[in-house]
Amino acid sequence: MPRQFIDISMPLENDVISDPVPFNPRITYVDHQMSVERMVSFFPELSGEDLPDGEGWAIEKVELITHNGTHLDAPYHFASTMNRSLGSDPERAITMEEVPLDWCFRPGVKLDFRHLPDGHVVTAEEVAAELDRIGHELEPLDIVVVNTRAGEAYGGDGYVNAGCGMGYEATMYLLERGVRLTGTDAWSWDAPFVHTAQKYSETGDASLIWEGHKAGRDIGYCHLEKLHNLEALPDHGFTVSCFPVKIKAASAGWTRAVAILEA
Repeated sequence: MPRQFIDISMPLENDVISDPVPFNPRITYVDHQMSVERMVSFFPELSGEDLPDGEGWAIEKVELITHNGTHLDAPYHFASTMNRSLGSDPERAITMEEVPLDWCFRPGVKLDFRHLPDGHVVTAEEVAAELDRIGHELEPLDIVVVNTRAGEAYGGDGYVNAGCGMGYEATMYLLERGVRLTGTDAWSWDAPFVHTAQKYSETGDASLIWEGHKAGRDIGYCHLEKLHNLEALPDHGFTVSCFPVKIKAASAGWTRAVAILEA
């Protein structure tokens, strides 16, 4: 049966503000001419002219943190423990290589919150209303992705501060129904820090900081950040594939997230 593959990942690239400035990726490109000297050093008596077309290889040196580009966060990123609401004692939060692969290839559901303003914190009621609008009842292990205004802001200087965020109650609404992997096209699952900082300054309430992430202390879950092209997806009826790079004891891993639609 024919399938349609929709890339929902953003590229790793220089000169695009996809993270706060100290954390931006850096890619150094080495082309076929720049590499000739290094390549011939492996082969005594070989000269660059002997190589086909006089060319070596193309390689890239990439300096990253695990949260650059489209990536999957492990529960360990959010806190040292998880599942405190599921048992008598909290469990050690799992790291990247411990994330069940079964979570990473599942039916997808898209919540469209592009109409909400930057910095808005989505509530459980708003999640329920959106699910009702699209006519979908959540199933355990559905992958829920959130389309915010941040997707259209990518490539501009304001991306990191764009989009709404998912609050604690909204996140728990999903987790309590068996969702274990979520995603957003914004820089963070939570509202952008610039907006949260203003609310914290006004209220002094530290529980507002990273509240959606911190839901993982109660029920362990993963989420994708910096997805892209979610506008191309239907509300449901697709599969998300988002297997992460296996990094020992890490808080996140890069992924080429893809949505698959059956014809």
